[in-house]
Amino acid sequence: LVAAVADAGTDYCDLSGEPHWMAQMIDTHQARAVETGARIVHGCGFDSIPSDLGVWFTQRLAVQRHGVPCTSMEMQVLGMRGGASGGTIASMLNGIEEATRNKEVRKLLQNPYALAPEEHRRGVRQPVVTVPVKDADGEHWLAPFVMASANTRIVFRSHALLGHPWGTDFTYCEAMSTGGGPVGLAKAVGIAGGLAGFLGVTALGPARDLLEKHVLPKPGEGPSPTAQAAGFWSLGFRGRTAAGDVVRTRVKGDRDPGYGSTAKMLGEAGICLLDRPREEVGGGFWTPATAMGEDLIQRLTDHAGVTFVAE
Repeated sequence: LVAAVADAGTDYCDLSGEPHWMAQMIDTHQARAVETGARIVHGCGFDSIPSDLGVWFTQRLAVQRHGVPCTSMEMQVLGMRGGASGGTIASMLNGIEEATRNKEVRKLLQNPYALAPEEHRRGVRQPVVTVPVKDADGEHWLAPFVMASANTRIVFRSHALLGHPWGTDFTYCEAMSTGGGPVGLAKAVGIAGGLAGFLGVTALGPARDLLEKHVLPKPGEGPSPTAQAAGFWSLGFRGRTAAGDVVRTRVKGDRDPGYGSTAKMLGEAGICLLDRPREEVGGGFWTPATAMGEDLIQRLTDHAGVTFVAE
C-alpha cells in the first residue's frame, strides 16, 4: 500500500506504531515520495500524535515564556482507562517475533534515532525507563510505558526534520507515573515486572502461539462502544531549559486511547493533511508535528476531544 501511495503521489496517514516497519517504509520509499509529491504520515493515532504534538506544543510554550527551548523533557502517563486492542497486540507480537529472529531489527529497535533521516541516526544517549525510578522532582515513582519505543522515535524524527531547533543534546523519555510512597513503588514494580514477564514469555515461539490462540484478544476484537466512551487518557509533559526554567503542559483525551481517541485523531489527521497546501508540505515521509503542527492541534481540540493545556 505504501509503495502504491508513493508511486501515485497521493496523501496517506496511518496509525502504525511499529518502528522497524516504519523505518523500512521510509528507507524504501522516501525518494519516490519526494519525486511524486506523495505525503506520507505514520503514527497518527495514540501512537504517536499526543507525544509528538505534546513535545512540539511544550517547546513552543518554552520559547514564548523564556526565549529558548527545553533541552530535556519527559512525558508521564498520569492516567488512562481503556481496553486492549487485538490488532495492537498482534502487531506487538509480530514485532517481538521479528526482533527475536533478526538481529538487525533488534539493533534498530534499540536506536532512539532509528526513524530520523539517515544522516541523523546518531546522537546523545537517551534516558530510558526500564525499571521503577523516581521522577525528576523526586515525588512520584515511574514505570516503563509500553508505547514509548514508538513515540520517542517519532519525536526524534520530528526534531531532525525541523532542523534540530531544540539542540543536538536534546533528551526525551516517556514513562507511567504510579504515584508516591510505598503504594506508588508497588505499582511501578508490578507494571515493570508484568511487562518484562510478558516480553520474556512472548519471545518464546510456543508460548507466544498459545497466548495468541487461547488468551489474548484477536485482531478486530476490542472494547465495546460503551467502554470506549468511558475511557480517557492524560499525559503530562515536563521540560527544562538549559537555565533550569521548567515548563509543564498536559495533553488529554476523552475516549479509550486505542479505539475511541485513535479513530478520531486519525480521521482529523487525514482531513488536516488534505487541507495543507503542497507548497507548505511537499512529498516525503513526515510526522504529525512536521506535517500539520498547529493546524492539527486546532482540529483535535475542536473535533476530537483532545486538549492541549499549559500549566
